[in-house]
Amino acid sequence: MNKPNTVSIEHYDYPLPQKRIAQYPLAKRDESKLLIYNGTAKTSKFIELANFLPENSFLVFNNTKVVQARLNFQKESGAAIEIFCLEPHEPTREIQEAFLQKETSVWKCLVGNRKKWKSGILKMEFEVDGKKAFLLAERLSDVEESSFIQFSWTPQNLTFSEVLEQSGKIPLPPYMHRKADDNDCKRYQTIYAQHDGSVAAPTAGLHFTDTVFDSLRKKSIISDYVTLHVGAGTFKPFSSEKVSEHQMHTEQISVTRSLIENLIIQDNKTLIAVGTTSIRTLESLYWLGTKMHYFPNLENYTLSQWEAYNLAKYPRLSKTEAFKQILYYLDKIKEDLFHSETQILIGPGYEFQIIDGMITNFHQPKSTLLLLISAYLGDSWKSIYDYALENDYRFLSYGDSCLFLKH
Repeated sequence: MNKPNTVSIEHYDYPLPQKRIAQYPLAKRDESKLLIYNGTAKTSKFIELANFLPENSFLVFNNTKVVQARLNFQKESGAAIEIFCLEPHEPTREIQEAFLQKETSVWKCLVGNRKKWKSGILKMEFEVDGKKAFLLAERLSDVEESSFIQFSWTPQNLTFSEVLEQSGKIPLPPYMHRKADDNDCKRYQTIYAQHDGSVAAPTAGLHFTDTVFDSLRKKSIISDYVTLHVGAGTFKPFSSEKVSEHQMHTEQISVTRSLIENLIIQDNKTLIAVGTTSIRTLESLYWLGTKMHYFPNLENYTLSQWEAYNLAKYPRLSKTEAFKQILYYLDKIKEDLFHSETQILIGPGYEFQIIDGMITNFHQPKSTLLLLISAYLGDSWKSIYDYALENDYRFLSYGDSCLFLKH
């Protein structure tokens, strides 16, 4: 397994006209197009997905929930200041705990119009159950492009999750050149979203409806869930031509003991990951289990950008062996939920350990997500994307979908 160190991001470019970027979702989620590729490309509708999956498929979804992380304040001078919550800082960095905080919390944020806010406390009024509520923001310090912001609010019995729900806006991706509307609150969210924490949707899941889930059940196709909270770093452009010089963003993951047990029990099934976030989580779990095996006495386990490639130099564990290490670790710490962080960069040269196929959307040119697709498809990604452009597919978050199967 080789690091994509020498890969040039210029090779992962393609012409994407602005008009091909879906600005709004279709009226019905499952009416989007579905590109099926298992050696050759063909077109169907997403509602027909079950007809193209192997009968022994096991689908794994990411059940993170997008939070309304954009906060629009106005200074007394009239200057508009937008605060975009990225990740919690104090009193906890664990994202789901942070959303349950009451009274006050410090977050790492991006601040729009930061030059106009040198000091002072910003105040926003909003309503909860018909009663006035207030959110205050104080800028504590800056680190490069980000700022640490202390939020406090009344009533103090509200959780930060409830505050954002009533006062914030859905953070649409930067390539959607419009403001979020009421429809986005529902449509930029999967129907199975459960755990607050993402600032971008796991978009492959946006196509799923109750009708599609019913069709999967009729074919006895089983499913389960992981949680990876998608950070704004997913849109971070490459700052240099060489992949080796790119700093991958870190994202929090959490998975249940029952998911790990299910991965062991269903080892003989065709595992289809729904979305690149599910792929990154599943592949990270394999390497985290490997790390536990070879380094059994660490206090906690996270995965850095190139660590999977370094761990691949050790004798390779089977999937079951790697997942059992996570179960042993959960026994040791007496927990049923495994929390970790992953910075894994999957690119050409990576060898997939867990997934047999994927459901995904179309990704931006010169992005880490396109590198991941290329690691799975090889150079075939170019002809697939050409096919999609020639056949009027809609691209990116609100765009159409793909099913890629090994052939």
